Amino acid sequence: MSTFDEDLFLKGLEQRKGTLGAAYVENNLAAADDFSRPFQEAMTAWCWGFGWGDEVIEPKTRSMMNLAMIGALGKMYEWEIHCRGALNNGVSKEEIRAIVHVVGIYCGVPQALECFRVARKVLTEEGLL
Repeated sequence: MSTFDEDLFLKGLEQRKGTLGAAYVENNLAAADDFSRPFQEAMTAWCWGFGWGDEVIEPKTRSMMNLAMIGALGKMYEWEIHCRGALNNGVSKEEIRAIVHVVGIYCGVPQALECFRVARKVLTEEGLL
């Protein structure tokens, strides 16, 4: 029995590429092998198709929520990816700074410092600092 939902996957693929960039997503999918491909497909369908696929919350707001949650979890590799995605979705550097302030308040100064370090890297690479 397959749990693969092609429609949800295709919707998720569009959302994922729109936020993270087509090249990044295509590289991830191309690098998937028999071991990791089922997860890549399920994550694309579930996270991006189901989680991001409705129009209830606009992508910019979802990106802001993601930065706060991923920052709280301390998953800095993912935070960097989603920081770039947030910029693609219209989040400003001032809004990123405000999100990091909230992470610092609720998760501690060391975690905010990590977010600032990664945000500075991304903003510099994007020519915004």
